[in-house]
Amino acid sequence: MSDDVYSISVAQAHEIERAVAARAMAHILLETKSAYCYDDEPFTFTSGRRSPVYIDCRQLISFPRARRKLMDLAVQTIERDIGHESIDVVAGGETAGIAFAAWIAERMGLPMVYVRKQPKGFGRMAQIEGIMPEGARVLLVEDLATDGGSKVNFINAIRQAGGVISDCMVLFHYGIFPASTSTLGEMGVKLHGLATWWDVIEEAEARGYFPPEKAAVVRDFLNAPDGWTPKG
Repeated sequence: MSDDVYSISVAQAHEIERAVAARAMAHILLETKSAYCYDDEPFTFTSGRRSPVYIDCRQLISFPRARRKLMDLAVQTIERDIGHESIDVVAGGETAGIAFAAWIAERMGLPMVYVRKQPKGFGRMAQIEGIMPEGARVLLVEDLATDGGSKVNFINAIRQAGGVISDCMVLFHYGIFPASTSTLGEMGVKLHGLATWWDVIEEAEARGYFPPEKAAVVRDFLNAPDGWTPKG
């Protein structure tokens, strides 16, 4: 077997793994009612953007079997796409990323720290809690990514404290805002995630979680999220 055939075979296997993980993540979000589509009023993000959909990964901490499955998939993704020995410390972003970072660090046998949104206003004035050696290769873990803006603060804090960071792992990536990857890419950080809204809407339609009229609204938003407003 030639090296080219072997490489293609491995690449295809990885794509299958990613697809399986995406559908599993999508199904769990729907099953736990962590994927929302509005009824009366659209959701408003911290950026001021309006959306007919909302993902709440924080709810997943209350479902032990589901979160165990997702943490296994997250570690599989990290080991496949980043590497077994390419990370020295796992860092959770305040607050939603802390629990997921702890579970991932435990599975991978790695130290864990967490990054505050702002330095603590007393004592050591620390923005990073825990021990992160100078030059440590750090994986930032968050619950989700929309436009990627909130990750910039955490990445800067890690680097200012002497850490080296080139990867960020999220459970869910909206997957519709180019800035989510371009902003981090400009900082030399690659974004990894288990699923996007495209995976969720496909799973929702296949299993009947969203009625056709709601699914149509979601697809309208996903295709043109900027400036979306509810009809009528």
